Amino acid sequence: MNLTQEEWVSQFEADTNPVILDVRTEDECNQGIIENAINIDIHKGTEFMAAIEALDKTKNYYVYCRSGVRSAKACQIMNELGIENAYNLLGGIIEWNGDIV
Repeated sequence: MNLTQEEWVSQFEADTNPVILDVRTEDECNQGIIENAINIDIHKGTEFMAAIEALDKTKNYYVYCRSGVRSAKACQIMNELGIENAYNLLGGIIEWNGDIV
């Protein structure tokens, strides 16, 4: 599901079971991530699929990338692998107004 930054943040803050997932490359993450995000690079193919398969399917995932394209694809894959609650950040980190670490 695609959410605007305002929706994404307010839903995340109210969530009792959230995980932030960054699907960018390691190099991109080294330039800054949203605090407490877990990085699983979508470009790693089978390694990405295995990492997603290993995630706790009962949690709610807030997914982002640079612009929102890769994270939209990641949410679709997550849904196909049995993770019902995957929320894509529209606009990605380039439009992010919050803090990055």
